[in-house]
Amino acid sequence: MPTRSITSGGRTWRVLPSGRVTQYDRDEFALLFTSGTGGDREVRVTRYSPQGTRSREQALAEMSDADLARLLEQSQPSEMSPEAGYSS
Repeated sequence: MPTRSITSGGRTWRVLPSGRVTQYDRDEFALLFTSGTGGDREVRVTRYSPQGTRSREQALAEMSDADLARLLEQSQPSEMSPEAGYSS
């Protein structure tokens, strides 16, 4: 699975599609933002609806760093996200 890296707020974030498939698979997908390791690791999740391209990998590759930084700002902590392994 392809990954990208961006720097925001002095931290380097690795960005990748979550891999989780939902009923909206063709319309939107989740992006995982991860930074740090061990106890300092932070994971954030957001959903993205690509315009034009429908491949998750190609859509991520076509996004600018500014677009990714904007999505990071809108992301939520992973604690309650099924994309990051949460289950009820």
